Amino acid sequence: MQRVPNSAAMCPTILIPALLGLLSRTIAQPSNQVYLLDTTQYERNLGWQATPSSGWEVLQAPIDQVTTVPAYQVCNVMKANQNNWLKTFWIPRHEARRVFVELTFTLRDCGSMQKVPVTCKETFHLFYHETDEAKSGPIDESKFIKVDTIAADTNFDRTDVAGRVLKLNTKVRELPVLSARGFYLAFQDVGACVAIVTVRAYYKRCSKTVFKLAVFPATVAGEASSSLLEVPGTCVDGARTEENPRMHCSGDGEWVVPIGRCTCSAGYEETTETYCQACDPGQFKAELGELGCAACPAHSFSNAKASTSCKCRDGYYRAKGDNSSQPCTHPPTAPQNLISSVNETSVILEWNPPQNSGGREDVTYQVLCQQCSASSCEPCGRALHFLPRQDRLKAPTVTITRLKAHSNYSFTVEAHNGVSSLAKSFLPFSTSVNITTNQAAPSQIGAVSTEILSKDSVSLSWIDPDHPNGIILEYEIKYYVKTLREKRFFIVRTKTSSITLSHLKADTVYSFEIRARTAAGYGRYSEPVDINMAMPVENSASHVAVFAVCAATILAIAIGIFVCIRRRRTKRMATYKDEEEQNPINGEVQVKRASKRIYVDPFTYEDPSRAVQEFAREIDAAWISIEKVIGSGESGEVCRGRLRIPNEPEVAVAIKTLKAGYSEKQRRDFLSEASIMGQFEHPNIIRLEGVVTKSKPVMIITEHMENGSLDSFLKKNDGQFTVIQLLGMLRGIAAGMKYLSDMNYIHRDLAARNVLVNGNLMCKVSDFGLSRGLEDDPQAVYTTHGGKIPIRWTAPEAIAFRKFTSASDVWSFGIVMWEVMSYGERPYWDINNQDVIQSIEEGYRLPAPMDCPIALHQLMLDCWQKDRAERPSFMELLAYLDKLLQTPAALKAPPGTPQGPTGSLLERKPPEYTMFCSVSEWLEAIKMGRYKENFTNAGYVAWTSVAQMTLEDLQRVGVTLAGHQKRILTSIQALRAQLANVVQA
Repeated sequence: MQRVPNSAAMCPTILIPALLGLLSRTIAQPSNQVYLLDTTQYERNLGWQATPSSGWEVLQAPIDQVTTVPAYQVCNVMKANQNNWLKTFWIPRHEARRVFVELTFTLRDCGSMQKVPVTCKETFHLFYHETDEAKSGPIDESKFIKVDTIAADTNFDRTDVAGRVLKLNTKVRELPVLSARGFYLAFQDVGACVAIVTVRAYYKRCSKTVFKLAVFPATVAGEASSSLLEVPGTCVDGARTEENPRMHCSGDGEWVVPIGRCTCSAGYEETTETYCQACDPGQFKAELGELGCAACPAHSFSNAKASTSCKCRDGYYRAKGDNSSQPCTHPPTAPQNLISSVNETSVILEWNPPQNSGGREDVTYQVLCQQCSASSCEPCGRALHFLPRQDRLKAPTVTITRLKAHSNYSFTVEAHNGVSSLAKSFLPFSTSVNITTNQAAPSQIGAVSTEILSKDSVSLSWIDPDHPNGIILEYEIKYYVKTLREKRFFIVRTKTSSITLSHLKADTVYSFEIRARTAAGYGRYSEPVDINMAMPVENSASHVAVFAVCAATILAIAIGIFVCIRRRRTKRMATYKDEEEQNPINGEVQVKRASKRIYVDPFTYEDPSRAVQEFAREIDAAWISIEKVIGSGESGEVCRGRLRIPNEPEVAVAIKTLKAGYSEKQRRDFLSEASIMGQFEHPNIIRLEGVVTKSKPVMIITEHMENGSLDSFLKKNDGQFTVIQLLGMLRGIAAGMKYLSDMNYIHRDLAARNVLVNGNLMCKVSDFGLSRGLEDDPQAVYTTHGGKIPIRWTAPEAIAFRKFTSASDVWSFGIVMWEVMSYGERPYWDINNQDVIQSIEEGYRLPAPMDCPIALHQLMLDCWQKDRAERPSFMELLAYLDKLLQTPAALKAPPGTPQGPTGSLLERKPPEYTMFCSVSEWLEAIKMGRYKENFTNAGYVAWTSVAQMTLEDLQRVGVTLAGHQKRILTSIQALRAQLANVVQA
């Protein structure tokens, strides 16, 4: 270390040699500081001006073996009245207004030096002078403005000198706001022993940065420490603004308070928050947003980078309503297995869907018709009637009426979907069938013989048709009072060519018409035969005898029917069990296991969080994005969203949130539902993805079911499904309930509204808010604590005693079957709850929905047995539904014809009409006695006339309440069936 000799004798050593170790350590420059002066960057004399020459002296302090930096020291402590000045060179201000000066120095303790006068100081002064240009000449002290007096926090003494310990101080002072183009700094010593090691002058600036895909330029900090400068940002390449991006530069040179952001444009994806990368070929991004690039959907491609959509390959198309993320599709293939059923001048066409739907769900059908002669075929024209319509058919069936008799027709069924119209060179795939009307229907019956037996009975006989065209299955007799033909008529059927009709009105002219039926349908009615029932009674005794014989016969038949039903019931239950053991389900053999998984009631945990931790996985709220609110309830909202778990495919989910301000009970019930769902793993039970409990709002995440609740879905698609499709839905629900039952678990709220449907028509049981478990005991029950009970879906023992078993769930399943077959109709319609309870206790049950196969309605009736021990189990229900799916012919049995593997299922029916002497007694028995006079005044006093009453007839006689109409019509339906059985017998 070299030192100017004129101060050597005046001052003890100041430990400048110890700077070597200090300065060799480089100090990183903060990113928010811009240096105007930094003496550590100079290797030689700075050329600063010192006055007087005996004052400040420069040293070259080595920082490594080669490089030195300048430093200044002064130690004239032996003389009083020191005034030593050191002035820097002129420092350009550039864009700075607010400048900081950082000094690194060491200062000796006056008390540690011997024989030093009292004039020794332990401070020095910092000055500045601003000017627009550099000026030479001596230092003009009057122009310099004092900034501050600088004192050391730690002084060094002789001990430090001996031990070569350097105590370095760093001070930062802020200059007043500058306006000139540059400035000088000056240091005044008035008698201290001090060494200035480094001097830095700098200003603060917010560095150029990229935040949320927006570029913010370097910005000089404001003139005050509290200033905030708003700076607009610019989106990076490939990004667009959602809200103009802005940030604020603070007085300390830090970026704060970001507002707005940029988002990667269509065709670009965000790699970090600083860069948007173009989608690679084979990928696309359709719109502005945070989602990344996606692979082109099936049957599409992109060749360029930054593609916003993928083009369809040859032969594939996108419909107008399709979005770019959906696969390209093609027109469907032809419908399969077209069959026809001809009946007189009408035909029913049925077919199976195309083998290939083109990848779409919107397949519809169009039926084309041609009437053919021996030489040519011509379009049928508009005279025909297509039910439900001729084109845009969703269900694979159509009925065509108003065909010409004994004519040849050709029907073609075309399959279309949403892209058929885009395939301009494409001819729709189709299949055809040729039919001839009346081809197999029997011919008209000829002569009819009549014999009046009494004043109210007549015997009819006839000869078989000349051209039966097959086996005669039955004859249909239509008769009516001649003057009332268009208003009221009666229908009876028999399998023989004769019949006796009774309960006719005396002194009345009746007309009779008869027709035959084969497997192909009905023939034409015979010409009307008129009979005047005015014959006097000649032998009343013989008629009394005949009546007695008939009554005995009816009684014997009733007893036989009862015995037969009981035997069939026993046989059916055995059949249920045989089917469960013998029939594999979905190709798999069901093996009974020695042990099974048992449901654990989360209410047994003191802390519901423990049950949640055990049965449900915790999901980070950051992995969830909410797209839309799809429902709300007492506890919160239900939303649709996406779940993006790292290293797992993104999935659509339903998100159930717990509203703010919840009570502890609401939170416990909410989390307990998740603990329940988390224990189940079955394709027909809604799947729990996880829960969010470590942040608010608390959420339950489940799989998303595209078609929503089953009841709403059926109402929107009324009449659009085949019986087999509806049966498949019921089979899925039964499978889910069997799984729950096997786990000793009861649902308590099974209803179509609590069954969800996905895009593949798979039904899944959900909503476990009322559910509770059973003990490991087949006779176990659960008693509620005053909660609401869904009356129309609940078994009578559960309503009366609030006790639930798996058998009560079976009752609810029967109601769900009825809801499905009626396309979401409300059970018991608008009858109030009290009347529903009373009717069930009296033995009444819901009638079969329109077009419901008798086998399914009989299965419903079995589920509604009053004795819960008589109801089938879910195991038996599942086996029976599988059997029906394997033998669909059993579903086509006409009402009253027991078919299928179980035979006749027990049904609790209204009282037999033979138990009553009059219509008035019957009305009293069904609790409708208030209408006795209405029926009598309107002339409905005979069973035959009552059996033919319709809803309009009831309204005409004054039955206006919907609940009363339903009750009477249900009883009339049974009455009509009983009359038909007696006539046939």
